[in-house]
Amino acid sequence: MLLASAILFGLGIGLIVFLGFPAREPSREASSPAVGPGPAPVVGAPAPDFRLATPSGQSVALSDYLGQVVLLNFWATWCEPCKAEMPLFEQAQRSAGPGGFQVLAVNFDEPQADVQAFQDALGLTYPLLLDPGAVVQRLYRVIGYPTSYWIDRDGRVAAVHVGLMSEQQVNDYLEELGNPP
Repeated sequence: MLLASAILFGLGIGLIVFLGFPAREPSREASSPAVGPGPAPVVGAPAPDFRLATPSGQSVALSDYLGQVVLLNFWATWCEPCKAEMPLFEQAQRSAGPGGFQVLAVNFDEPQADVQAFQDALGLTYPLLLDPGAVVQRLYRVIGYPTSYWIDRDGRVAAVHVGLMSEQQVNDYLEELGNPP
């Protein structure tokens, strides 16, 4: 009897693995969109627009920076490579001057106070953006930290870089996008 139960249980698990779970329609609130994010942005495609808040409450949209080179960086406070590269971005943005190059750093969905403390500790002046529920990170299909999207002046994805960037790599991307350091 025990052997028969084990065999039936194993067959049931096998069917679930083979066929998958039955599809269910997720519940939706009336105000939520009916469509999920599209495919991941690829080089040459328009960068999906979004609007997020900084820890101080300022509202920032990617489209606010159309006409500038944008480094869209996805990061987390616990990510040591993120912490290592962010001062390089600060230095590059200061060197470029106003209107030439903008860093937007989208956080991993951490508390506002943690993001603000991180920004203060590193002395970063570019916008660190809060992404409640990681909505923008899902939109950009981020799977690891740091991940950076380089966006050209026309709002198109010019390059995607996964992992830590060196100062030379930052300078190379800026030069390729017509904004040498």
